[in-house]
Amino acid sequence: MADILQNGDKLGRILVQVQYDLRQLRQRLDQSVARRSGETLDVHALHAAICRTENAIKSHAEEYLKTVNNQVLTLPIIEDLEKKTLKIAKWRPSLETVPHLHPQKNPIGSSPGEKHKSAFTMRLLNNPSHPKNRDVMHQNYGIQLPHLHKKTGTTTPGTQKVVTGPTVGSFAVVPVGPRNHDFYPVPPLCEADMRTGILGLLEYGPPAPDLCFVQSLVKPKAAHLHQREDSSLSKIDVCVKGERRQKEASHTKHVMQVQGTSGPERLPTCAAVTPPPTAASERRLTPQGPARLAPLMSQCAPASISQHCFTITEGRVDPHAADFRTFKDHHCLCWEALLGAVGQLQRLLLDFAVPHARVCGERLAVLVQSGELDWGVGGVSGYGGVERLLSVLENRDEVLELVRRPGQRYRGEGGWRAAAVRIQACWRRYRTRAAYLRQQRRKWAAGTIAISWLLHAQLGRVKKSLQATRLRHLENYRSRAEALAASWKLLTTSRRTIIHVPSLGYTQQQRHSLREFGILQNTQMGRLCDIRDENVEVIYVCPVQLGEDLLHYYTQLLGLQGAVHTEESTDPPASPARRFTILTPEAHQHFPSHHMCASTLLKYSPCALRRIRALTLGKRAYLVGGVPHVDDLAVADELGVPLLGPEPAVAQLYGTKSGARRIFSSAGVAVPPGRGDVYTLQQLQECLAQLMTDHLEVQRWLFKLDGEFASRGAAYCDVCHVSARPWALQQYRRHGPQRWTLAWAQEAVLIKFLEAVPALLESHAKPFDTSCYPTWACFLEHFLRKGGVIEAYPPSDSVTSLTVDLLVEPGGEVRTLSCGDQLLGPGSLQVAGCSIPQTSVCPDALHSICMRVGRACQQRQILGHLSVDLVTFLQPETLEQQVWAVDLDLGYSNQLALTQLTLLMTGGTLDCRTSRLEVPPVRDNKPAARHRASKANTPAPVTCRFAVMSSRLIHTNLSMVHYSVFFQMCEAQGIGFDIKARQGSLFTLQDSAERSSLGMVTISPDLQGALLTFARNLSVIHQEISSPNMQGETNFKDLMKNIEEVLGMTIQNVRKVHMQKNAE
Repeated sequence: MADILQNGDKLGRILVQVQYDLRQLRQRLDQSVARRSGETLDVHALHAAICRTENAIKSHAEEYLKTVNNQVLTLPIIEDLEKKTLKIAKWRPSLETVPHLHPQKNPIGSSPGEKHKSAFTMRLLNNPSHPKNRDVMHQNYGIQLPHLHKKTGTTTPGTQKVVTGPTVGSFAVVPVGPRNHDFYPVPPLCEADMRTGILGLLEYGPPAPDLCFVQSLVKPKAAHLHQREDSSLSKIDVCVKGERRQKEASHTKHVMQVQGTSGPERLPTCAAVTPPPTAASERRLTPQGPARLAPLMSQCAPASISQHCFTITEGRVDPHAADFRTFKDHHCLCWEALLGAVGQLQRLLLDFAVPHARVCGERLAVLVQSGELDWGVGGVSGYGGVERLLSVLENRDEVLELVRRPGQRYRGEGGWRAAAVRIQACWRRYRTRAAYLRQQRRKWAAGTIAISWLLHAQLGRVKKSLQATRLRHLENYRSRAEALAASWKLLTTSRRTIIHVPSLGYTQQQRHSLREFGILQNTQMGRLCDIRDENVEVIYVCPVQLGEDLLHYYTQLLGLQGAVHTEESTDPPASPARRFTILTPEAHQHFPSHHMCASTLLKYSPCALRRIRALTLGKRAYLVGGVPHVDDLAVADELGVPLLGPEPAVAQLYGTKSGARRIFSSAGVAVPPGRGDVYTLQQLQECLAQLMTDHLEVQRWLFKLDGEFASRGAAYCDVCHVSARPWALQQYRRHGPQRWTLAWAQEAVLIKFLEAVPALLESHAKPFDTSCYPTWACFLEHFLRKGGVIEAYPPSDSVTSLTVDLLVEPGGEVRTLSCGDQLLGPGSLQVAGCSIPQTSVCPDALHSICMRVGRACQQRQILGHLSVDLVTFLQPETLEQQVWAVDLDLGYSNQLALTQLTLLMTGGTLDCRTSRLEVPPVRDNKPAARHRASKANTPAPVTCRFAVMSSRLIHTNLSMVHYSVFFQMCEAQGIGFDIKARQGSLFTLQDSAERSSLGMVTISPDLQGALLTFARNLSVIHQEISSPNMQGETNFKDLMKNIEEVLGMTIQNVRKVHMQKNAE
């Protein structure tokens, strides 16, 4: 077999040499024919004969090479090589199993599945430790690898391990990197390559990082491949290499033509043909001896940089340049793939007008063999792998900077076309984007309109539902009010249940501006004292949560009613304590910061409503609210009881300052000079100027906001700052009071005042309560928006204010429940307390005023509790007492609540027609027997009492003292109530959490004693809970100062009375 192989090698070399000589002869003949011009040579017959001979020799050479490669070889045993006999397997050429040798290029549109399968196959080939690596090598390349993970047993001497199949699957076996792509050229194999086996194939081809395995397939220690004795190399592959290089040259010529290279720059066909390899070149290409057995990892190291470099100038390569020809000769085996990469690099540099680029051939070869270029996507004209493609340049940084320069692409070849395409693309993108955005805006607008319409429709349905509900509540209220009016007399004399809801139905803005709004609503705990009537049961809805200490306190306090009648303080609490119930709506826990009024909290408290319905089931009951609110009707309708109060719309109309003036004017009650329903600045200035002209004696004018309460919505302006006022007084004296009422007499003064009023208001008008309206500008803004009144302040240095509580019964009667003189706070309009009964106005005149006001309210369907504020003073000219009605408050007042507590603890009655608080006389513990009969026949004498009370005593230091400690302190200081004497001090506790406010009532036989007791209690409490360094925020001092003024006036009045009596 060795002789056959040796002879076959010689025959192959001969055939290849003959084929090469014939091809050279044909080319020379073609050149000689081209050089001869004008002469015709009959060389066609010779040319045809040479071609037929060349083709026949070529076909026989190919069949021979195919046959000689399909043979069976054996590997000798390593342990005892010289003792082994060589057995050659039977040679059976099988031409059907020879694979197709021509390379096939991947289709441009490869499917994703094929790409994934190819990538997966490459990963298996690069991982020799994978269990499927051996099968893939055998299926794809016909290489049968040994089992690396199986330990073979010891081979006995004389045995051989026969490996069937060809040592080389085909001539198309290429290194690992180039095998990734089908369009790589198939390198020819010589006999030496075939004899080297697998390791030679792995080392074959240009050095690249991907040509090595992680682990060598044949370990040097396990088996050494020795060179055969008949190692004469065959040159049979010379013809194959020559033919392959001829194809590469033709492909290079085609690429140059595509790139636009001119005629002189094109490579001639003969430039691609290399001479046949000599023995020295074959020895250089095929390593011998130990060099072939060197570890493969050494070949994985990158080659030294700057080998086989060539230059690309103005985007083109000079094919005749020595450096490029050297690079081409060195990489002739994979020149087709390298030529494609060079063309791609040329196109890139040409497009970006790169003047000069130095290409490192070794880097380019490594990049191509690694398969990192995206041939399927980018191709020659793609720029997906620009970064990787430019990495093969020696001056990479300079070229990359130039490529990244904005607009550089449009300076290169086809720049105008690329710019035009770019502009068109941008314009189309802008137009499409604009259309899309326009469509999106229309879609958004349509959605917004649809949602808005749905919300509007839903809101309309909710409004209609609320209107229907409130209309039903109003109709039910009117029907129940008629029934209540018909049965009122019977109801007041029979057993009944009164549901007290101390609600302050102010506007939402007012409620949020009030500090501690829940405690402010709970200042009327005296409503519980309605149980002094044995036929009355009270359900009190408390807007804040009361602790056990407060519940126990009120239970003990109200239980003293029996002790008051028996005059025995040691009696246990009687049945009155069982006739009241205190409920707290559960909604106050869910809405702690919403500042809801008590009726709204009760409306959203179903548990409290169910309990109230259970307590009033089968009983006569009615509801008494506070400041009217629309939710009062809802609560009354939910409980099914009538409401003792006006309709919310009526209360909103007549509960304002302007509405009160209309009621007072219709009742014929004297009111301060002024004007109501002022809504514009011009109207304000004109009215003020006219009032100043008509009433020159008034020193101060008041401005009151409609809808506000107390002194919150009040401001004042002193007219003494008007420079024309002295002149106006002279004009008044000159004309006299009679003619001064005529318009012509006032015209000049009115003009002067009209000019002075704007500056007067801007400079000297001030609000009373700066916490709500800090400046006149702020007050004026709300005044013009809400409306208000202008009123004169009484022209006197001594002004007394008093409050009268009325009850307009549904039956038509008007009753006076309480009357008292006011104790003013820091401002002249802020009420801090009162003293009952009033002593400032004649009782008959006061009763007449109150009855007229009550009837006027009844005519306007204003029912229930209301309070009338009056002021009295002496007229400076005539010294006659004047009484003006200044305000009307609809609702249950704090004064009335404390009056009920006073009547309960004294067992007395308040007669407002005589302004007397009468209590039963003090009984002797053991009266003599001779006096018993006379006392039985004579009526019991009555005694008078005076009470000073305040429902809002504020001191922040009170929160540091528990109520039990507070009462112990009061007991130690002698502050208490004497049940037998029916005089002393009483307290109303308002909350269990803050404990910073409370109410107090002092009862004494005379007004002076009650005032002194009240002032002493304030002083003692302040001293006990305060220190020099911690005074706290309090209104104790202002109230004590006002009490001192009242005491001074009282002493002066008493002296005048004694002097008049002595004079008489």
